Amino acid sequence: MYNLIRFVQKYNFILMFVLLEVLAIVMLSRSHTYHRAAISHVTNSMSGRIYRINSGITAYFSLRNVNNKLKEQNAVLLRKLSLLEARLPFSDTLNQEIIFDYLPAKVISNTIQFRNNYIMIDKGYRDGVKKDMGLISPEGVVGIIIGVSEHYSSAMSLLHKYATLSVRFLNSDQIANLHWGGGNYQFGEIVDIPTHVALQKGDTIVTSGHSFVFPEGLIIGTVEEFIPSEKGNLNTASIKFSVDFNKLRNVFIVKNFHREEQDALMKIKTNE
Repeated sequence: MYNLIRFVQKYNFILMFVLLEVLAIVMLSRSHTYHRAAISHVTNSMSGRIYRINSGITAYFSLRNVNNKLKEQNAVLLRKLSLLEARLPFSDTLNQEIIFDYLPAKVISNTIQFRNNYIMIDKGYRDGVKKDMGLISPEGVVGIIIGVSEHYSSAMSLLHKYATLSVRFLNSDQIANLHWGGGNYQFGEIVDIPTHVALQKGDTIVTSGHSFVFPEGLIIGTVEEFIPSEKGNLNTASIKFSVDFNKLRNVFIVKNFHREEQDALMKIKTNE
C-alpha cells in the first residue's frame, strides 16, 4: 500500500494528464457524431488486430491437438479404404468385414545410417500393438513391428538386411521381392523379376497382398533402373522408395484381424 501511495505521489502529474485526456476523448466522442465515428473506427481496428493476434497465438498452441485429430481421421479413412477394396465388384451386400485396421502413431526414434535400421514409435501393447504388425506412413510402407513394451514399440525398418517384402508391379501384376542392399536410404532393390517382364523407369511398385502383414496395393516406390541378368536368369531393378525415411514422423500401425486364423492354417500346412 505504501509503495502504491509513493507511486501516485511521484507520477501524479502524469496520471492526472492521462485521466484528463481520457475524459476529453470520451466527452468529444459523445458530443459530435463525426468524432464518435472516427474514434469507434480506431478502437475497432485496434480490437481487430488484438483479436487476430490472440487467435493466431491460440491456433499455434492448438496445432498439436489439430494434428492428432488429423491422424485419427486419416486412420478412419484408411479403414474405410480397406473396406472398399475388400468388396468384390459383383458383391450385393454392404455388410463387408474389415480385415485391416490402422492405428496412428508418432516416430520417436529412427535410424537410416546403419546397415540394419530400426524405428521406435509411441504406441505399445496397451494400445493393442503386437509383434509382426505392419508399419506404414502416408507415403508408403515403412517396416514391421518386432518388439513391443507397454507404451512403445520397435520396428524393423525396410532399411534392414533381413527386411524382405513381396511386391507387385502395378502395370503388369507380376510378383517379385524387395530388399535393401545398404548404402543410400532412398533406394531399394527388386529381385527375382521374371525375364519376360519388361520394366520402364517410373513404373510403380506396390505390396502384392501375399503377406499377412500388409494389405494389397500399398505404395512402395517406383522403378529407377532395370538391370537385366547377364546369365539370362531372373532380373533385378533399382527402385526409389516413396517414403523419405529421413523425414519419417507420423505413421500408422497395420492390424490384421485375420492374422491368427491365417497363422493357424500355415502351421497346418507346414506340419503336413
